[in-house]
Amino acid sequence: MIQADSIYSKERLQEGQIIPFNKPADWTSFDVVNKLRRVTGIRKIGHAGTLDPFATGVLILCFGKATKRVEHLMVLEKEYRGVIQLGAETDSHDVTGKVIQETPLTLPLNEDEVESALEQFRGEIQQVPPMFSALKQNGQKLYHLARKGKSIKREPRSVYIKELKMLALQRDLIEIDVVCSKGTYIRALARDIGRALGYGGFLKELVRTRIGFYTIENALDLSNYEREFKAQAA
Repeated sequence: MIQADSIYSKERLQEGQIIPFNKPADWTSFDVVNKLRRVTGIRKIGHAGTLDPFATGVLILCFGKATKRVEHLMVLEKEYRGVIQLGAETDSHDVTGKVIQETPLTLPLNEDEVESALEQFRGEIQQVPPMFSALKQNGQKLYHLARKGKSIKREPRSVYIKELKMLALQRDLIEIDVVCSKGTYIRALARDIGRALGYGGFLKELVRTRIGFYTIENALDLSNYEREFKAQAA
């Protein structure tokens, strides 16, 4: 349970606090860190796992002395809810990217077909990371190369998909729930599920609903936190 007297006190934050926030859409994870630095006046703030700008959901922030726990928190199990758009691929594998291939659905998919495709991605799998990612290859971050229009061969990485459920199917849209290990790219998973179905796909929506025992239900709204912090400091 998060204690209000500790999360709105600069002194208590500096002593070390771990707080889950609900990241707004169109914010980078570092945007949230920088915003909270301005609000609290604390420089020593770190996040425990990047969340794509277009996505929303749980982003854990570590304040003050708690920043030493970032690495521990980053390895926690993560859960996501997402929507896959079938029939096209984008260069970033999400809705913000440029369409690079289109294969429109000719017939509606049925649930058995989708379930058969999903089964291929449960357990330990090999996943090729997106070009638009912060991973480094030969000393360069992949997204720097991607922004220059370059694409290089990436080695597949082993990730673990503990759970992969279909929540809904509506013609060319599949809503999924994923429980996975650190290092899993849900954008890449959407791409690969689309390919397994023969149409390609990209991630249209994404919400991170949980990191370890930190859930979206307990995550704080950034605007509300700023307002309350300023009120407590007044």
